[in-house]
Amino acid sequence: MMFPLALAGCDMRAPLADDFIPDYQGVETKLLDGDLVQFNVAMTKALSSENVADYAECAAARYTLIRGFGFARHVRTNVEIVGGVWRADAVYTISPSLPRGLKTIDAEVTVQNCMERGIPTV
Repeated sequence: MMFPLALAGCDMRAPLADDFIPDYQGVETKLLDGDLVQFNVAMTKALSSENVADYAECAAARYTLIRGFGFARHVRTNVEIVGGVWRADAVYTISPSLPRGLKTIDAEVTVQNCMERGIPTV
């Protein structure tokens, strides 16, 4: 016996390719103090705050390598949406050796991962 599907209230619009292609709009980097760095990133078409936080992490990883260091530690990330533009204000410490803490990144591994995922870096 077959039962009819109840589709009332469902959005039947097929997703468009443009719905899932983020538009990365740039990174501003500011050295706060010695090894403490702030990254301000902006993008549109993000699916969640995680997308813009990932963009900031990718920028932090590349910046870490540019400065001749190998590791970074996440301090904080604030995300907001204004007029359809997602913005993240993220702070990381950078260091030549693996820093203490739970939210550390290996800059080389992270940059490679970002490139594979199509997320731009600095």
